[in-house]
Amino acid sequence: MITYSFATVIVLILVLIISMFKVLREYERAVVFLLGRFYQVKGPGLIIIIPIIQQMVRVDLRTIVLDVPTQDLITRDNVSVKVNAVVYFRVVEPKMAINNVENYLEATSQLSQTTLRSVLGQHELDELLSARDELNKDLQSILDQHTDNWGIKVANVEIKHVDLDESMVRALARQAEAERSRRAKVIHATGELEASAKLKEAAEVLNQAPNAVQLRYMQTLTEISNDRTTTIVFPMPIDLLDKAARMMKKSPECHSGGGDTKTDLDSSNRMD
Repeated sequence: MITYSFATVIVLILVLIISMFKVLREYERAVVFLLGRFYQVKGPGLIIIIPIIQQMVRVDLRTIVLDVPTQDLITRDNVSVKVNAVVYFRVVEPKMAINNVENYLEATSQLSQTTLRSVLGQHELDELLSARDELNKDLQSILDQHTDNWGIKVANVEIKHVDLDESMVRALARQAEAERSRRAKVIHATGELEASAKLKEAAEVLNQAPNAVQLRYMQTLTEISNDRTTTIVFPMPIDLLDKAARMMKKSPECHSGGGDTKTDLDSSNRMD
């Protein structure tokens, strides 16, 4: 019996000695408590924990990817959208992560959800769709500021999806179509303005050399004659039309003047 009891004691001592040694990986730290009070942070590698007297809590220092569930929110311009995001964070102070918050993972998840709703609700829909980089930075800075007391560093926040209703999608499509039509009209008007300026310059140059107009006519006829067409274009100078118009105006005056002369002759013959 004595031998059996002694062997039992030896086995218990060996078990206690073996349980004292703990191995922590490179990315792990042990928050050690001595009789319920914080003692120190140990690791990585081989550490010694005295059973019963000391307790430890393992903390993972690797970056954690937290998927924020889809949140229903209303933007500043009263548009209902559904937004989800992903948060990248890691523990930088194991002591604070264990002592200052009950569950740092759950706490960070809840804080991410409330921050996502409150921050994005202050912006309009156009900003959610076009200014995601700025919104990601704002979310990251706010979360990082609130989690400093938990020993957590928020590295990045990314908005993944912005889901809209079908009616809002159709409205955005009509808006984009109208915007493209407006741009096309502006570009066309700008082209007409530039073309008119160039035509004005060309007219001033041709006005200085009237013979150049005739050369331009001949070049146009040459270009038309190269095509297989039966249409003949004969340019008529505007000066010729002006002269014809002047002659038409003078001819009625001449006829009226001739009639008066004949009347005078008849009256004179009668007097004779």
